[in-house]
Amino acid sequence: METTLGSLSLDSCKPSNNNVSGPPQNGSLCIQDSVIKISPESTLGRHLAHRLVQIGVTDVFSVPGDFNLTLLDHLIAEPGLNNVGCCNELNAGYAADGYARARGVGACVVTFTVGGLSIINAIAGAYSENLPVICIVGGPNTNDYGTNRILHHTIGLPDFTQELRCFQTVTCFQAVVNNLEDAHELIDRAISTALKESKPVYISVSCNLPAIPHPTFSREPIPFALSPRLSNKMGLEAAVEATAAFLNKAVKPVMVGGPKLRVAKACEAFVELADACGYALAVMPSAKGLVPEHHSHFIGTYWGAVGTSFCAEIVESADAYIFAGPIFNDYSSVGYSLLLKKEKAIVVQPDRVIVGNGPAFGCVLMKDFLSALAKRLNNNTTAYENYHRIYVPDGVPLKCEPKEPLRVNILFQHIQKMLSENTAVIAETGDSWFNCQKLKLPEGCGYEFQMQYGSIGWSVGATIGYAQSVPDKRVIACIGDGSFQVTAQDVSTMLRCEQKTIIFLINNGGYTIEVEIHDGPYNVIKNWNYTALVDAIHNGEGKCWTRKVSCEEELIDAIETATGEKKDCLCFIEVIVHKDDTSKELLEWGSRVSAANSRPPNPQ
Repeated sequence: METTLGSLSLDSCKPSNNNVSGPPQNGSLCIQDSVIKISPESTLGRHLAHRLVQIGVTDVFSVPGDFNLTLLDHLIAEPGLNNVGCCNELNAGYAADGYARARGVGACVVTFTVGGLSIINAIAGAYSENLPVICIVGGPNTNDYGTNRILHHTIGLPDFTQELRCFQTVTCFQAVVNNLEDAHELIDRAISTALKESKPVYISVSCNLPAIPHPTFSREPIPFALSPRLSNKMGLEAAVEATAAFLNKAVKPVMVGGPKLRVAKACEAFVELADACGYALAVMPSAKGLVPEHHSHFIGTYWGAVGTSFCAEIVESADAYIFAGPIFNDYSSVGYSLLLKKEKAIVVQPDRVIVGNGPAFGCVLMKDFLSALAKRLNNNTTAYENYHRIYVPDGVPLKCEPKEPLRVNILFQHIQKMLSENTAVIAETGDSWFNCQKLKLPEGCGYEFQMQYGSIGWSVGATIGYAQSVPDKRVIACIGDGSFQVTAQDVSTMLRCEQKTIIFLINNGGYTIEVEIHDGPYNVIKNWNYTALVDAIHNGEGKCWTRKVSCEEELIDAIETATGEKKDCLCFIEVIVHKDDTSKELLEWGSRVSAANSRPPNPQ
């Protein structure tokens, strides 16, 4: 982690009033006794805007505040950049997260401290999910640094580093830009570091700097040409040789994709390996959507006791398994209950390979390793053949009687029918995790959820960002009522952006996922009239359609309307279900996670 602070003085010839924030006289700046003519558009603000557009950002998610207003002026003046104003900073951060998942990088802009500390939860989530998000904060006037002044939007101390110190643990680079002389360097280093590390970065820009022309911004920035990371050739060959020897002697090996396939940019190499070796192919829950589910040897989600039927049996009975980019935490391991053995595992991380209990190989990139390994493995379809023998097709939910209260499994049976290459699924933290895991994704269908951080309410903002980044897809968001109450107001932003998302609001009266881990009266929430709330937010502006459903007949009619007559609208469907209507997977997972959480202290 790196922190860089701009110096507090200008090395160049100072303005006559000795104010470092004063504009250059007569459109020029005195440097070493020479006069350089610079354009009024050669400003820090425009440079930052150019850079964002160059790296693929066409939308920034913001909440205005007095420290960032001038900066926002310059960002929106950039022809290729659109400002998406959000209702609060948390949702702006979640939107940048969702945008980065589809576009590869996202950006958000907030004000000093009150904005920064509000958005930091979303930035922490992006850090946990390895998403490059450029978090830009409007900072104090340069003249206030190094003084004993107390500023508004702070905790009342003459110390402006509180926000910076908070961001140091959830970003991979921090730049405090309070000096034009090194602003160009700091901004470029921050953005390039985000792209290289695939993590968020923090850029604080003093409020009086964005509009001042400066020679370092006098020409269009040259696009980044980031040096590609390379594998150590000897290490790569040794890792491939050791792994091939390990797997080629196995009788029924399998392969499992993990969430770090994304950050390693190794999804295609993983499929190349699967095509070559013939192994049974599974994904960890947090990697759903990264591996094509139409692959001929795909056997589903490996999530221990709550994964796809027959998947855990095949994976855990294998005599060798290769995990590409896994994250084993208490949630993904179902309370540490996976039946895996280290001596059977090849673990491939973005830049490291570990072979069983034996050797580890560093400086080996996952993409290179998987591609090279594909050329060295013998074809072995034994595990997939075993799966094919024991496989029994999924059962069909019991048919609903006329006007029978709607069940969750019937809801997702109908959502399954909606999926195509032109759709994407956003699954909120909660029972939607488990129900959406069971959806079979057609080729080209997007899928996102936040498993590592698991912040309830994430999906509302993430849906905004994802839908904004892929306007050709219709997003289907599955959100629980408890999560929706955390971030509901940014349905307003979806309307302003003319998004055509379909939201299924699952109203079961509380925090169902927490009920199954540890129940108590705190898991019951105040019921809202959700459709009326969205109608009030709509307020006759934009295209919005809402419907409340409580039986299958009403659901079918609502889906037909949302995908037909109202296909160009934001569609909000409130689904009324029983408070105890959960997936069987959540019941099992909740009890196991509860057991892990309630372990007594080790004896002292």
